[in-house]
Amino acid sequence: MARDTVHVVGKLAASPESVWAVARDFCGAWHPGLSSIAAERGESGAVIRRFTAQGEDTVYREQLIYLSESDRVLSYTHLEGIAGAERYTARLSVAEAAEGGTVVNWSAEIIASPTRASQIASGTRPIFESGIAALGLAAKVPSPQPEITVPTVALETIILPGTPQLALTATPAKPGPLVLFLHGIGGARGNWGAQLQAVASLAQAAALDLRGYGDSSLGFRQSNVDDYCEDILRVMDHFGKTRVVLCGLSYGSWIATSFAMRHPEKLAGLVLSGGCTGMSEAGPEEREAFRVSREVPLDAGQKPADFAAAVVNVIAGPNASDAVRAALLASMSAIPAATYRDALRCFTNPLERFDFARLTMPVLLMTGEHDRLAPPAEIRAVAGRITDAAPRADVRFEVIADAGHVCNVAQPAAYNRPLTAFLARVLA
Repeated sequence: MARDTVHVVGKLAASPESVWAVARDFCGAWHPGLSSIAAERGESGAVIRRFTAQGEDTVYREQLIYLSESDRVLSYTHLEGIAGAERYTARLSVAEAAEGGTVVNWSAEIIASPTRASQIASGTRPIFESGIAALGLAAKVPSPQPEITVPTVALETIILPGTPQLALTATPAKPGPLVLFLHGIGGARGNWGAQLQAVASLAQAAALDLRGYGDSSLGFRQSNVDDYCEDILRVMDHFGKTRVVLCGLSYGSWIATSFAMRHPEKLAGLVLSGGCTGMSEAGPEEREAFRVSREVPLDAGQKPADFAAAVVNVIAGPNASDAVRAALLASMSAIPAATYRDALRCFTNPLERFDFARLTMPVLLMTGEHDRLAPPAEIRAVAGRITDAAPRADVRFEVIADAGHVCNVAQPAAYNRPLTAFLARVLA
């Protein structure tokens, strides 16, 4: 098999926002080469377009495998219709041109026999060229995002007795998978209040106090990530759920991905905020330095409350309101020293390096624009790696504007928009 590529660049007078408003519509009929087009849905909610081209009877099917509204990028892969193509993956991006207007990059990678790869590449180039020209003509002012009115629902506190005791805040029962929120190393289940309300109309949701946090207790020994995974299974069993969407923040994202490595068949979706890989790709020296630096104040007899203000200065964005800073300070200050030490040691002793090929479920990654611990460039790269490795990728990546590390607390409305759109799709 041979590899061939196509790369077409077009410059348009219209603004990036108006071009993207058209280009982002994966199943839209804006390309002049189309005779017909219709949307389909994959088994796990993946977006698929089924279309025919002008003057042809061949039916083509392509799946959207990557989308970032904040970056204005989408990627898709061929499923059916291109004879002789072992693989055909394309990427379209829309960006502001230095001199004003818009630059559109449209590229494709083709794997086929040498002769066929060249033929497919030759046929692809004029399709991309005419498509970019059409975007310039079809560009439209994007509609403003409507304000989402979230009805308030009554939340229930649930305590699961045992060792450890586990505490949850849950929304009313609904059929289908459970949406389970996992907080960060400096957080608590209360950090997810706005998300519980936003998700309640779509699914039953719950926010868990991790071991030792809030109203949950530690176990008899040092925790490891397998223990957290067992806690998630225990929570699912309590709610009578066989499938779950895990939504983590930082430490919670690492735990959620660890669960996905062990139980991919139980996941209807995976939402990773402010992190993913944790310390699983760090070397022994880096992990030890991370642990030691954070245990120094504990060894000196301090509690998390004593250095909570310094932590908030790192995790809060530069424009964080007094209310956001107060919420972050409160959750960090409430952590017992033994819990913080237990979490640090678990985090710095990962049991594996993640194999992203095991992520067979739809994945949404989000991070704050001003996140210093999981900056956008880092999480964008992880999103790309998942897209490349997953057997049938279905990945979304978004940057939450004007947010720091705890992006769901800093900008709840902006965080909830991609979250609820993702859940509405994968839970349908």
